[in-house]
Amino acid sequence: MNHRAQPARELTPEAQASGARPWYGYGLGLRTEHFDAVLEERPAVDWFEIISENFMVAGGKPRHYLASIRSRYPVAMHGVSLSIGSTDPFDRDYLRELRQLVRDVEPIWVSDHLCWTGNGGINSHDLLPLPYTEEAISHVVARIGEVQDFLGREILIENVSSYVSFADAEMEEAAFLSEIVRRSGCRILLDVNNIYVSSRNHGFDADTYVAALPADRIWQIHLAGHSDYGDYVIDTHDHPVRDEVWALYARTLQRIGPVTTMIERDDNIPPLRELVQELDHARRIGAQTLYLSSLAVCA
Repeated sequence: MNHRAQPARELTPEAQASGARPWYGYGLGLRTEHFDAVLEERPAVDWFEIISENFMVAGGKPRHYLASIRSRYPVAMHGVSLSIGSTDPFDRDYLRELRQLVRDVEPIWVSDHLCWTGNGGINSHDLLPLPYTEEAISHVVARIGEVQDFLGREILIENVSSYVSFADAEMEEAAFLSEIVRRSGCRILLDVNNIYVSSRNHGFDADTYVAALPADRIWQIHLAGHSDYGDYVIDTHDHPVRDEVWALYARTLQRIGPVTTMIERDDNIPPLRELVQELDHARRIGAQTLYLSSLAVCA
């Protein structure tokens, strides 16, 4: 069966007019350890998300596997090096390679993080938070516009987990993200685990954060595991999704409706079938949420 899908920007005119959120179901992050299993087992996964930088080469084994998997499943592209919040000029070679990968893969959408990763040409290889100020909003909106114009499509930006805050912050993170989305026209990749991690580290209410976001702009959700050290929490992606994150996910869907969802796992990677089983739990939560919502409407 061919699972190929058109890019999200090619929604039908009716869907565009209604502002409908595209729906691609439940996916997994595509990792090297699972290449063969995906092709051999044809798992019950609706789509896969790739780390863009892992495939920004002209050929080779990764691109061979990607082409085979892409012929069977929709694929989303997720980057970690755009550094949308940096004051350094964009790396034009990087943008050209990213655009070529978009043309080759025809992804359902392209995403990266609301962060900066380096300065002065030095890459920290970390997703660093931004100050929540009006000046930062203007800077990021201009940068997103430049990227969207270059790629010829809207992008999704993801909220990152954070462990420090800025003394000169002028607003809460949710307001900062919402304003960037409003001005730039981009969409949100909502990482529910990151909301939980940051809420624990900074002492804010996770549900209030979700409620402050423009629901119609949330096109994708990330779920992942974290490490809980009591006084602080670290987003490690090396555990199954924890119960408290599942609970926040359920409440998020109750508030904003069905959203295309995936699970990330970047370390201590289990066999593919274990991740598929975990993904089935997300499906059950989604189905239960829809059922409860339908009961509320009928009542």
